[in-house]
Amino acid sequence: MSEKKATGSAVSPPRELPRGTDILRDPVYNKGTAFTLAEREALGLHGLLPPVVQTQDEQVARVMENYRRRETPLDKYIFLTSLQDRNESLFFRVMLEHLVEIMPIVYTPTVGQGCVEYSHIFRRPRGLFISLEHKGRIAEVLGNWPYKDVSVIVVSDGERILGLGDLGASGMGIPVGKLSLYTGCAGIHPEQCLPVLLDVGTNNQEFLNDPLYFGLKRPRVRGAEFEEFVEEFMMAAVETFPGVLVQLEDFATATAFKLLRDYRDRICTFDDDIQGTASVAIAGFYSALRITGGRLKDHKLLFLGAGEAGIGIADLFVSALKEEGLSDEEARKRCWHIDSRGLVVASRTDLAEHKKGYAHEHEQMQDLVSIIEDLKPTAIVGVSGQPRTFTQPVVEAMSRINERPIVFALSNPTSKSECTAEQAYQWSKGKAIFASGSPFDPVTYEGKTYTPGQGNNAYVFPGAGLGIVASQTRLVTDEMFLEAAKALADLVTEADLEKGLIYPPLTRIREVSAVIAAAVAEVAYERGLARRPKPDDLLATIKAEMYDPAYPSYA
Repeated sequence: MSEKKATGSAVSPPRELPRGTDILRDPVYNKGTAFTLAEREALGLHGLLPPVVQTQDEQVARVMENYRRRETPLDKYIFLTSLQDRNESLFFRVMLEHLVEIMPIVYTPTVGQGCVEYSHIFRRPRGLFISLEHKGRIAEVLGNWPYKDVSVIVVSDGERILGLGDLGASGMGIPVGKLSLYTGCAGIHPEQCLPVLLDVGTNNQEFLNDPLYFGLKRPRVRGAEFEEFVEEFMMAAVETFPGVLVQLEDFATATAFKLLRDYRDRICTFDDDIQGTASVAIAGFYSALRITGGRLKDHKLLFLGAGEAGIGIADLFVSALKEEGLSDEEARKRCWHIDSRGLVVASRTDLAEHKKGYAHEHEQMQDLVSIIEDLKPTAIVGVSGQPRTFTQPVVEAMSRINERPIVFALSNPTSKSECTAEQAYQWSKGKAIFASGSPFDPVTYEGKTYTPGQGNNAYVFPGAGLGIVASQTRLVTDEMFLEAAKALADLVTEADLEKGLIYPPLTRIREVSAVIAAAVAEVAYERGLARRPKPDDLLATIKAEMYDPAYPSYA
């Protein structure tokens, strides 16, 4: 017996189904108690399961009953990880039907704690751990992956996991979590998804001293040796899985910018921390315009943080402003950054290369309130990983300057957020247009309830990836992420804005991902980058090919 699966771009070749206990241990094909009597007969399952055949709906009910018995977010994370390890279809069905409840567990903020504890809660390997010990034979290691139709790889070296720093091999939780969203939110088949952790050591002394830490216990490799290792991986990946999309994830800032610069014109790749974050943020600004009025070029942004997210958002904002007719210089002057040493200005001699394009002529300043009063930004964007930095005086200063101040506290996880939703609304007297990186509950202020928007990368990267896979584009461009931002903003309704939402509800994420995929694929076709013929109805074709976690029939 064999079974074909729908993918983001085509139908994969069938492979033989395992039988007996082997299929019950295969998370891709296991249906548990939902195997029909005919399937049990054909696959040698009689006696290996309870006699009653249950529906997937009944299984979902049992999963949620057990899930809600778990008391802590980490316990729930472990429970869901175990479910994914034994039955992926059921895991994704549960995710889709209870997305708002489960997203904060499988993704931010709980995935951060899951990574910190990864070596201690480890149960079953998922993805590929490629270490320095594999140098010279990475292609062989990639060949060990059992699924050959890989379309998306998410790879990290674990050096900058969320706002938590160097977690080494324990950073594997991020590629695993990201790819679960590729499947759950955008319908890319789980067999097409490969999480990879490049283990080049860690400088986390606590981990190095931990007897249970399962990564290489040595300081991080840098320089030429690191670059040669990454080069071998990249070339082996595209050779082993032709046309694969390689998403770069949670590398340290300087490394991330260099890798993106080195590979974006050579292979199909993007960095979600730089480009995905930027797209989500720009979508938030487009939505905010429907509240404030005017155009993007009327705004001035002040970033607390000048790393991957801050510079990435600024770069895409500049691209958007240039579409509105501004020169590159004029657009850049509408973006200001603060790093750990104060305002990024031209007179500073300590600036990393990626910051220099936003180093303007201005006196050096340190105090955030003073900078706000001097520059008079329309928006403050927190991407520093420094919690509680948007204080009451900061929000009040923004509210004095702006009728509707834009306050984006985007650092993850929740413990790193620059301010809470409640603080933003209360300190601004309900005037703030707020978004955060991690979820916050609705806030009631003076009788009105505000539902804070979550500037969650899950709004963009799964859909963008789906569009890249569906069009089989050769390269990924910044234009694709700008079009994704516009598409996302267009999906926000007037009713959403009235509630304070500047992003669509997460309950619409599959629709959002399909629309973004079509927008991204359209750019690939317009720019001559697509290798797949364009269908007559692009959006309809993408929707039809999205993975459905309902059980297939094996009889």
